[in-house]
Amino acid sequence: MACALWACAGGNHRPSQATSGGDDGGNAARDASDDSRSSIGASTDAGATADAGAGADVGANDGGSGGSDAGGVEASVPVKTWDWTGVIGTGQSLSVGAQASTVTLTTQPFSNLKLSLGNASVTVPPYNANDPALSLVPLVEPIRTEATSYPSAYPLNIYGETPHTAMADQISALYRADARGDYVTVHTVVGESGQGINVINKTATVTSNMGHAYAATLFEVSALKRLATAAGKTYGVGGIILTHGETDAGNSNYEQDVVQLYTDYNADIAAITGQSTKIPLFVTQQQTSPGDNSTTASLIAEWKIGVDHPGEAICVGPKYQYPYASDHLHLVASGYDRLGEKYAEVFYEKVVLGHEWQPLQPSGASRSGNVITVDFHVPVSPLVWDSVLPAPHQTAHTAWAKGRGFEVQDQSGEQTIGSVAIQGNAVVITLASTPNAAGLVVRYAVTQDGSGTQGGLATGRIGQLRDSDPLAGYATKSPQYNYAVSFVLPVN
Repeated sequence: MACALWACAGGNHRPSQATSGGDDGGNAARDASDDSRSSIGASTDAGATADAGAGADVGANDGGSGGSDAGGVEASVPVKTWDWTGVIGTGQSLSVGAQASTVTLTTQPFSNLKLSLGNASVTVPPYNANDPALSLVPLVEPIRTEATSYPSAYPLNIYGETPHTAMADQISALYRADARGDYVTVHTVVGESGQGINVINKTATVTSNMGHAYAATLFEVSALKRLATAAGKTYGVGGIILTHGETDAGNSNYEQDVVQLYTDYNADIAAITGQSTKIPLFVTQQQTSPGDNSTTASLIAEWKIGVDHPGEAICVGPKYQYPYASDHLHLVASGYDRLGEKYAEVFYEKVVLGHEWQPLQPSGASRSGNVITVDFHVPVSPLVWDSVLPAPHQTAHTAWAKGRGFEVQDQSGEQTIGSVAIQGNAVVITLASTPNAAGLVVRYAVTQDGSGTQGGLATGRIGQLRDSDPLAGYATKSPQYNYAVSFVLPVN
C-alpha cells in the first residue's frame, strides 16, 4: 500500500546548463551553448536524457507540466526584474565561512556587488542607511573584515569564505549563457556563528555582539535601495538564503520558526523596496548537529519546509556531499563555493527562469513482503549511486551496511537490508526478512554511527544516491549533482 507524502505542486524542470566559464567572465560558457540553447533549460548532456522512462516519469511528477522537450522541459526566457537583484544570506557559522579563513574568490569576473561600510559608524542597531560613507563595491571574499572573536555579530560577523561570491558568479554565468547579458546580484550577509534562530530573527535580543542579523538586513536593504535610486538603477530582493540549523537540532518548532522568519522578512523588505511578489526562501539541510547524534528536528524540518510550503520555501538539498574542514562541522573554502553554486543553480531556476524546483526527494514508499519501494522526484534522470562518497554504517548500525544510506526500522528495531537497487525513478530495498508493519519507517542519511560532529565521514549522516545533473560549477569546475535529502518516511 503506497504511502504518498504530498501531491507535487507545479513542475520541476531540468536545470539550465552552462559549462564552466573562463577569465572572460563566462563567454566560453555562452559560446559553447550557442547551438544548444534554442530551448532554454534543455540538457546538453546525452547521458542525462538516455533513460527511456525519464520523460514520462518527470512529466508525471510535474503534474503534467512541460514544454516541447521530450523530457518535459519547459522553454523559458530568463527574466531580470531589477537592475540589481538583492540576495539576503543569513544563518549561523556555515553562512559566514567558519573554518575557511584562507579565501580564494578575491576577484569579481562579472558585475556583482556588495555594500561597503567605508568609515561609517556601524556597531549595534539602529544603523544609518543614509550615511554618505556607504557605497557599492565589487563582490569578493571576504565579504568584510573577518571577525577575531566569538561570538561576533554584524558587521564583524564574517569568519572566512562565504557561499555568496560563488553563488553570484554562477548566476551571472548561467544568465550570460542564456541571455548574453549581465545579471547583477547584490549580496547582504548577516548570519551569526553559533546562534540559533531566536538570535537571527526579528525578535532577537540585541547586545553588543549578538542579535544584529535581522536589523542589519533591513539596514543594508534600505541603503542599497537608496544607492540604487541615486545611480538610476532598480533594486529588489530576489531570494533569502538560510544556512542554519545546527544549534536548533532539537528544536521541534524549527519549521514554524523558519516560516515566521520568512514571513517577517517578506513584509519588512517589501515595505522598503516596494516589491509586490513574495521573496522565496532557499535552505539546505544541516548534517552535523553538534554533539548528539539523536537530535534531527531541524535536519528533517529543513526538508519538510519545502514540502509544506511549495513555491515559497525550497530545500536546495543536503550538505553531506561537500568537503568538510578537519572539525567535520564546517566546510573548507571549496565546500562553501560548491554550496554557493548549488544555491545559484536553484535560484536561477526559481527566480530567473520562473520554474518551480524540488530537490531529489521521496514522493512516497510502499511495501510488498520484504521489499520496500521508495519513489523519488528526480531533478535530472537517471538516478545514480555515487561510489566516490563513503558508504555509511560499515562499523555501526551494520544492519544497514548494504543500504547506501537507507535505513529501515520497525517496532522491533533495525531491519537488515540485503540489497538496494535503482529502478527508474525509484529505489527498491530488499530486506533479509519481512518486517513488522507496526511502526515501519524508511529513512535516508539520518543516523550517525557515533556521537559528535562527523560531516562528510562514513560514520556521519551521509548517503550515495544522486541524480545526473550535468552542470559544472563556474568557480569550482565541480559537478553539481543533486544528492538525495535526508528524510524519514512511514511505510504501510
